[in-house]
Amino acid sequence: MIKYRLICKNCETTFDSWFSSSKDYERLTKKKFLNCHICDSLNVEKTLMSPSVFISKNISKNEKYTQKYKKTKEIVLKYQEFIKKNFDYVGKNFAHEARSVHYKDKKISKGIYGTATKEDFKELKEEGIEAEIIPWIKDNTN
Repeated sequence: MIKYRLICKNCETTFDSWFSSSKDYERLTKKKFLNCHICDSLNVEKTLMSPSVFISKNISKNEKYTQKYKKTKEIVLKYQEFIKKNFDYVGKNFAHEARSVHYKDKKISKGIYGTATKEDFKELKEEGIEAEIIPWIKDNTN
């Protein structure tokens, strides 16, 4: 097994990857099976690698992306908590419930949230029913 430090020439992200041999690396590169996990570019190459040498510019970029991701996830989770406390969950029945509220068939004391297909969402917009798409993520931290 051999470990190479790789760099994406598009977004300058560096990452390590293991290969069974240097020939295996060459074979995967030739078949265009190596890609960047950040931008999905195939423009990935080996870079300098030494146990005691670090490319601080690229490491700080990775840390910057990691910190940005963590901060964004934190904000989304706060929004989710607010929504759970202040809105009623209607599940996959969201489009029907939204129409019921909009056309005054149903009185509610709180707003609603749930899931809808892209087609349902498009139809709600066409009917003039206000709805927003909010990213929903699971908090897997312990």
